[in-house]
Amino acid sequence: MNQTLTKRKKLKLESDTGWGYAFIAVALIAFSLFTAYPVINAFIISLQEYRPLGSTYVGLENFVNSFSDELFWKALRNTLVYTLLTVPFNIFLSFLIAILIIPFKKRTQTIFKAIYYLPAVASGVALAVVWLWIFDPLKSGIANQVVGFFGITNQNWLGSSATAMFSLVLMSWLSSHGTAIIIYLAALLGIDNSYYEAAEIDGATFLQKLWFIVVPFLKPTTLFLLVTGVIGSFQVFQNAYLMTGGGPDHATTMVGLLIFNNAFTYFEFGEAAAQSLLLAAIIAFISYLQFKFLGKDIEY
Repeated sequence: MNQTLTKRKKLKLESDTGWGYAFIAVALIAFSLFTAYPVINAFIISLQEYRPLGSTYVGLENFVNSFSDELFWKALRNTLVYTLLTVPFNIFLSFLIAILIIPFKKRTQTIFKAIYYLPAVASGVALAVVWLWIFDPLKSGIANQVVGFFGITNQNWLGSSATAMFSLVLMSWLSSHGTAIIIYLAALLGIDNSYYEAAEIDGATFLQKLWFIVVPFLKPTTLFLLVTGVIGSFQVFQNAYLMTGGGPDHATTMVGLLIFNNAFTYFEFGEAAAQSLLLAAIIAFISYLQFKFLGKDIEY
Protein backbone atom coordinates (compact mmCIF):
# COMPACT_ATOMS: atom_id res chain seq x y z
CA MET A 1 0.00 0.00 0.00
CA ASN A 2 2.74 2.43 0.99
CA GLN A 3 4.69 1.59 -2.15
CA THR A 4 1.62 2.29 -4.29
CA LEU A 5 1.09 5.70 -2.63
CA THR A 6 4.77 6.56 -3.01
CA LYS A 7 4.64 5.57 -6.68
CA ARG A 8 1.54 7.71 -7.27
CA LYS A 9 3.13 10.72 -5.56
CA LYS A 10 6.26 10.27 -7.65
CA LEU A 11 4.23 10.09 -10.87
CA LYS A 12 2.24 13.19 -9.84
CA LEU A 13 5.42 15.09 -9.03
CA GLU A 14 6.95 14.15 -12.38
CA SER A 15 3.74 15.17 -14.13
CA ASP A 16 3.67 18.55 -12.33
CA THR A 17 7.34 19.10 -13.15
CA GLY A 18 6.69 18.31 -16.81
CA TRP A 19 3.78 20.76 -16.95
CA GLY A 20 5.94 23.37 -15.24
CA TYR A 21 8.64 23.10 -17.88
CA ALA A 22 5.96 23.13 -20.59
CA PHE A 23 4.56 26.44 -19.30
CA ILE A 24 7.98 28.12 -19.20
CA ALA A 25 9.19 26.56 -22.45
CA VAL A 26 8.38 29.64 -24.54
CA ALA A 27 10.24 31.91 -22.10
CA LEU A 28 13.20 29.52 -22.00
CA ILE A 29 13.39 29.37 -25.79
CA ALA A 30 13.19 33.17 -26.05
CA PHE A 31 15.88 33.54 -23.36
CA SER A 32 18.14 31.01 -25.09
CA LEU A 33 17.78 32.63 -28.52
CA PHE A 34 17.92 36.30 -27.57
CA THR A 35 20.04 36.35 -24.38
CA ALA A 36 22.08 33.22 -23.75
CA TYR A 37 23.17 32.61 -27.34
CA PRO A 38 24.24 36.25 -28.02
CA VAL A 39 26.27 36.32 -24.77
CA ILE A 40 28.02 33.02 -25.56
CA ASN A 41 28.63 34.13 -29.14
CA ALA A 42 29.99 37.48 -27.95
CA PHE A 43 32.44 35.67 -25.67
CA ILE A 44 33.61 33.50 -28.58
CA ILE A 45 34.03 36.54 -30.85
CA SER A 46 35.93 38.41 -28.11
CA LEU A 47 38.65 35.75 -28.33
CA GLN A 48 39.04 36.20 -32.07
CA GLU A 49 40.11 38.67 -34.67
CA TYR A 50 36.70 38.30 -36.23
CA ARG A 51 36.25 38.32 -39.99
CA PRO A 52 33.09 37.13 -41.82
CA LEU A 53 35.09 34.86 -44.12
CA GLY A 54 37.54 33.55 -41.56
CA SER A 55 38.42 34.49 -37.98
CA THR A 56 41.71 34.10 -36.15
CA TYR A 57 41.97 33.06 -32.52
CA VAL A 58 43.85 35.73 -30.53
CA GLY A 59 43.05 34.74 -26.94
CA LEU A 60 42.75 37.68 -24.55
CA GLU A 61 44.35 40.18 -26.93
CA ASN A 62 41.10 42.11 -27.44
CA PHE A 63 40.70 42.52 -23.68
CA VAL A 64 44.32 43.66 -23.33
CA ASN A 65 43.85 46.16 -26.15
CA SER A 66 40.73 47.52 -24.48
CA PHE A 67 42.49 48.01 -21.16
CA SER A 68 45.37 49.80 -22.89
CA ASP A 69 43.07 51.99 -25.00
CA GLU A 70 42.87 55.53 -23.61
CA LEU A 71 39.59 56.10 -25.45
CA PHE A 72 37.98 53.16 -23.64
CA TRP A 73 38.91 54.65 -20.26
CA LYS A 74 37.72 58.09 -21.35
CA ALA A 75 34.41 56.61 -22.52
CA LEU A 76 34.08 54.77 -19.20
CA ARG A 77 34.80 57.97 -17.30
CA ASN A 78 32.24 59.90 -19.40
CA THR A 79 29.66 57.20 -18.73
CA LEU A 80 30.36 57.28 -14.98
CA VAL A 81 30.08 61.09 -14.88
CA TYR A 82 26.82 60.95 -16.84
CA THR A 83 25.45 58.32 -14.45
CA LEU A 84 26.39 60.23 -11.30
CA LEU A 85 24.85 63.45 -12.62
CA THR A 86 21.62 62.00 -13.96
CA VAL A 87 20.45 58.97 -11.97
CA PRO A 88 20.27 60.43 -8.40
CA PHE A 89 18.71 63.68 -9.60
CA ASN A 90 16.18 61.92 -11.82
CA ILE A 91 15.11 59.64 -8.96
CA PHE A 92 14.75 62.60 -6.59
CA LEU A 93 12.78 64.61 -9.16
CA SER A 94 10.47 61.67 -9.92
CA PHE A 95 9.86 61.17 -6.20
CA LEU A 96 9.13 64.88 -5.72
CA ILE A 97 6.66 64.97 -8.63
CA ALA A 98 4.92 61.82 -7.36
CA ILE A 99 4.53 63.43 -3.90
CA LEU A 100 3.00 66.52 -5.52
CA ILE A 101 0.59 64.44 -7.62
CA ILE A 102 -0.62 62.01 -4.93
CA PRO A 103 -3.01 64.47 -3.12
CA PHE A 104 -5.11 64.92 -6.28
CA LYS A 105 -8.15 62.82 -7.16
CA LYS A 106 -7.62 59.72 -9.30
CA ARG A 107 -8.89 61.41 -12.47
CA THR A 108 -6.39 64.27 -12.08
CA GLN A 109 -3.62 61.81 -11.21
CA THR A 110 -4.33 59.93 -14.44
CA ILE A 111 -4.02 63.15 -16.45
CA PHE A 112 -0.66 63.97 -14.86
CA LYS A 113 0.60 60.41 -15.35
CA ALA A 114 -0.36 60.54 -19.03
CA ILE A 115 1.39 63.90 -19.49
CA TYR A 116 4.62 62.77 -17.84
CA TYR A 117 4.63 59.35 -19.52
CA LEU A 118 3.98 60.71 -23.04
CA PRO A 119 7.71 61.29 -23.84
CA ALA A 120 8.39 57.61 -23.03
CA VAL A 121 6.19 56.46 -25.93
CA ALA A 122 7.51 59.08 -28.35
CA SER A 123 10.28 58.21 -30.79
CA GLY A 124 13.77 58.82 -29.44
CA VAL A 125 14.78 60.24 -32.80
CA ALA A 126 11.88 62.73 -32.70
CA LEU A 127 12.85 63.83 -29.20
CA ALA A 128 16.47 64.23 -30.28
CA VAL A 129 15.38 66.49 -33.16
CA VAL A 130 13.46 68.66 -30.70
CA TRP A 131 16.48 68.91 -28.41
CA LEU A 132 18.76 69.72 -31.35
CA TRP A 133 16.43 72.64 -32.05
CA ILE A 134 16.57 73.70 -28.39
CA PHE A 135 20.39 73.56 -28.38
CA ASP A 136 20.72 75.38 -31.70
CA PRO A 137 23.99 77.37 -31.45
CA LEU A 138 22.41 80.35 -33.21
CA LYS A 139 20.67 83.12 -31.33
CA SER A 140 17.31 81.64 -32.31
CA GLY A 141 17.98 78.50 -30.22
CA ILE A 142 15.76 78.27 -27.15
CA ALA A 143 18.67 77.55 -24.80
CA ASN A 144 20.56 80.58 -26.09
CA GLN A 145 17.46 82.73 -25.75
CA VAL A 146 17.16 81.69 -22.10
CA VAL A 147 20.81 82.39 -21.23
CA GLY A 148 20.70 85.56 -23.34
CA PHE A 149 18.01 86.88 -21.00
CA PHE A 150 20.67 86.83 -18.26
CA GLY A 151 23.24 88.58 -20.46
CA ILE A 152 25.21 85.44 -21.38
CA THR A 153 26.49 85.20 -24.94
CA ASN A 154 25.45 82.45 -27.36
CA GLN A 155 26.78 79.01 -26.52
CA ASN A 156 27.69 76.22 -28.92
CA TRP A 157 26.00 73.74 -26.60
CA LEU A 158 26.73 70.53 -28.47
CA GLY A 159 29.86 71.66 -30.30
CA SER A 160 31.98 72.64 -27.29
CA SER A 161 33.77 70.26 -24.94
CA ALA A 162 32.82 72.51 -22.04
CA THR A 163 29.06 72.25 -22.56
CA ALA A 164 28.40 69.08 -24.60
CA MET A 165 28.20 66.70 -21.62
CA PHE A 166 26.13 69.18 -19.63
CA SER A 167 23.72 69.40 -22.56
CA LEU A 168 23.15 65.64 -22.53
CA VAL A 169 22.74 65.70 -18.74
CA LEU A 170 20.23 68.56 -18.98
CA MET A 171 18.33 66.62 -21.63
CA SER A 172 18.07 63.71 -19.19
CA TRP A 173 17.02 65.95 -16.30
CA LEU A 174 14.12 67.42 -18.25
CA SER A 175 12.76 64.22 -19.76
CA SER A 176 12.18 60.50 -19.22
CA HIS A 177 10.60 60.66 -15.75
CA GLY A 178 7.25 59.12 -16.63
CA THR A 179 8.02 55.50 -15.75
CA ALA A 180 9.62 56.34 -12.40
CA ILE A 181 6.74 58.68 -11.48
CA ILE A 182 4.15 55.99 -12.17
CA ILE A 183 6.12 53.42 -10.15
CA TYR A 184 6.46 55.84 -7.22
CA LEU A 185 2.75 56.67 -7.36
CA ALA A 186 1.86 52.98 -7.23
CA ALA A 187 4.17 52.53 -4.23
CA LEU A 188 2.70 55.57 -2.46
CA LEU A 189 -0.84 54.29 -2.96
CA GLY A 190 0.24 51.01 -1.37
CA ILE A 191 1.04 52.63 2.00
CA ASP A 192 -1.76 52.04 4.51
CA ASN A 193 -3.49 55.22 5.73
CA SER A 194 -3.35 53.98 9.32
CA TYR A 195 0.32 54.96 9.47
CA TYR A 196 -0.51 58.56 8.55
CA GLU A 197 -3.41 58.64 11.02
CA ALA A 198 -1.20 57.41 13.85
CA ALA A 199 1.43 60.00 12.96
CA GLU A 200 -1.17 62.78 12.95
CA ILE A 201 -2.38 61.73 16.40
CA ASP A 202 1.23 62.06 17.62
CA GLY A 203 1.40 65.53 16.06
CA ALA A 204 3.82 64.70 13.25
CA THR A 205 4.40 67.35 10.61
CA PHE A 206 4.31 66.75 6.86
CA LEU A 207 8.09 66.48 6.65
CA GLN A 208 8.19 64.05 9.59
CA LYS A 209 5.58 61.82 7.95
CA LEU A 210 7.54 62.02 4.74
CA TRP A 211 10.83 61.05 6.39
CA PHE A 212 9.66 58.44 8.88
CA ILE A 213 6.83 56.79 6.91
CA VAL A 214 7.08 57.43 3.19
CA VAL A 215 10.85 57.17 2.70
CA PRO A 216 11.23 53.84 4.58
CA PHE A 217 8.25 52.27 2.79
CA LEU A 218 9.61 53.37 -0.59
CA LYS A 219 13.10 51.96 -0.04
CA PRO A 220 12.50 48.86 -2.21
CA THR A 221 11.06 51.04 -4.97
CA THR A 222 13.96 53.49 -4.75
CA LEU A 223 16.49 50.66 -4.85
CA PHE A 224 14.77 49.18 -7.90
CA LEU A 225 14.80 52.54 -9.71
CA LEU A 226 18.41 53.14 -8.69
CA VAL A 227 19.61 49.77 -10.01
CA THR A 228 17.65 49.99 -13.26
CA GLY A 229 18.63 53.65 -13.67
CA VAL A 230 22.35 52.87 -13.33
CA ILE A 231 22.03 49.96 -15.76
CA GLY A 232 20.24 52.18 -18.27
CA SER A 233 22.69 55.07 -17.95
CA PHE A 234 25.71 52.79 -18.38
CA GLN A 235 24.12 51.52 -21.59
CA VAL A 236 23.23 54.99 -22.89
CA PHE A 237 23.77 55.19 -26.62
CA GLN A 238 20.94 56.90 -28.45
CA ASN A 239 21.32 60.41 -27.01
CA ALA A 240 25.08 60.57 -27.53
CA TYR A 241 24.82 59.08 -31.03
CA LEU A 242 22.05 61.38 -32.25
CA MET A 243 22.98 64.59 -30.42
CA THR A 244 26.78 64.77 -30.59
CA GLY A 245 28.10 61.62 -32.25
CA GLY A 246 30.46 61.32 -29.27
CA GLY A 247 32.16 64.63 -29.91
CA PRO A 248 33.62 67.09 -29.64
CA ASP A 249 37.01 65.52 -28.94
CA HIS A 250 35.20 62.43 -27.56
CA ALA A 251 33.82 64.54 -24.70
CA THR A 252 30.49 62.69 -24.92
CA THR A 253 31.68 59.29 -26.12
CA MET A 254 29.99 56.73 -23.89
CA VAL A 255 30.98 53.07 -23.67
CA GLY A 256 27.89 52.00 -25.61
CA LEU A 257 28.71 54.39 -28.44
CA LEU A 258 32.37 53.29 -28.43
CA ILE A 259 31.31 49.65 -28.78
CA PHE A 260 28.97 50.57 -31.64
CA ASN A 261 31.70 52.51 -33.46
CA ASN A 262 34.26 49.73 -33.03
CA ALA A 263 31.83 47.16 -34.40
CA PHE A 264 30.05 48.99 -37.22
CA THR A 265 32.42 51.82 -38.16
CA TYR A 266 35.86 50.23 -37.77
CA PHE A 267 34.63 46.59 -38.03
CA GLU A 268 36.66 45.55 -34.98
CA PHE A 269 34.05 43.04 -33.88
CA GLY A 270 36.37 41.17 -31.54
CA GLU A 271 37.34 44.27 -29.60
CA ALA A 272 33.72 45.48 -29.53
CA ALA A 273 32.62 42.10 -28.12
CA ALA A 274 35.35 42.23 -25.48
CA GLN A 275 34.32 45.75 -24.45
CA SER A 276 30.65 44.74 -24.29
CA LEU A 277 31.55 41.90 -21.90
CA LEU A 278 33.64 44.27 -19.80
CA LEU A 279 30.70 46.68 -19.66
CA ALA A 280 28.39 43.86 -18.59
CA ALA A 281 30.83 42.86 -15.84
CA ILE A 282 31.07 46.46 -14.59
CA ILE A 283 27.27 46.81 -14.51
CA ALA A 284 26.91 43.48 -12.68
CA PHE A 285 29.53 44.51 -10.09
CA ILE A 286 27.89 47.91 -9.47
CA SER A 287 24.47 46.25 -9.15
CA TYR A 288 25.93 43.79 -6.63
CA LEU A 289 27.33 46.68 -4.57
CA GLN A 290 23.99 48.47 -4.64
CA PHE A 291 22.12 45.42 -3.35
CA LYS A 292 24.83 44.67 -0.78
CA PHE A 293 25.04 48.12 0.81
CA LEU A 294 21.62 49.64 0.09
CA GLY A 295 19.43 46.57 0.37
CA LYS A 296 20.39 45.40 3.87
CA ASP A 297 17.26 46.56 5.75
CA ILE A 298 14.82 46.19 2.86
CA GLU A 299 12.03 43.64 3.05
CA TYR A 300 10.49 42.49 -0.22
